Amino acid sequence: MKVLVTGASGFIGQYVVENLVARGIDVIAFDHKQVKAELAGVEQYLGDVRDATAVQEAVAISDGVIHLSGVLGTAETIDNPMPAIETNTIGSLNVFDAVRRYKRRAVYITVGNYWFNNTYSITKTAAEQLAWMFNKEHKTEIAVVRALNAYGPRQKAEPVRKIMPNFILPALQGRPITIYGDGEQVMDMIHVRDVAEVLVRALLVDHGRYAYTPERYIDNKIKFEAGTGRITTVNDIAKVVLDQVGGGVINHVPMRGGEPDRSMVIGDPATLADLYESKTPELISLEDGVRETIEWYRNLLNETAK
Repeated sequence: MKVLVTGASGFIGQYVVENLVARGIDVIAFDHKQVKAELAGVEQYLGDVRDATAVQEAVAISDGVIHLSGVLGTAETIDNPMPAIETNTIGSLNVFDAVRRYKRRAVYITVGNYWFNNTYSITKTAAEQLAWMFNKEHKTEIAVVRALNAYGPRQKAEPVRKIMPNFILPALQGRPITIYGDGEQVMDMIHVRDVAEVLVRALLVDHGRYAYTPERYIDNKIKFEAGTGRITTVNDIAKVVLDQVGGGVINHVPMRGGEPDRSMVIGDPATLADLYESKTPELISLEDGVRETIEWYRNLLNETAK
């Protein structure tokens, strides 16, 4: 079996590729730039999902697709929405059209905060709706995974501001942690290895979660939500980080554009039951995941300092 992974050089993409390789599955790493050193040895296809011809060619030589390519960012995409529109929505449409043409099973990753009014959420959710349309009208088999807030080793602190590196790195360096708003917004933090496992299982397992009806959609009987279901506020997450680092200072600043005050973004792990032998998969705890992630960033800082 050979699986095409779009966005393979990205944070989640690296872990998905590693998961597939560990299973003995051949991988085509599709990206507009070379994949990272960690993924050396996999077949690479330099291309862009905005290029319909490149997508068609890559899908044609694969047996399945995990589609991760995207332009990320909430506040970061508001002033310049076009790149996200072109990649997240039109690029996804190119992928869906290719899997329709070549009759390939696929997985599409979308966002948990689908109701947020920012370019990233809007474009990712628009593509999700296109996936359901393709399944209904063209009988494609595109599984949709709503990934919550992935974190773990290798995640970049910029240019898109992700919560965990922007908490851990300042804490390790003795600088204040910045929290937007009062910190009472709820974020479901899930380790990136767990997200990768859900995505791979959504492709490989015969779960049958493709046939769209409004009722199945509303009742969460068709989507997969890669989340822990644990209610943690941003303040809670900061406390876990600071407790493990050994203390620190928190600064609260006004909310960023595109993010509502005191939002609640949380997944339902019960939606994953069809992918796992047990009804509730064993996911990495926040405390264990943060501990591993802190150690990775600590080593990174030590290496940089040499």
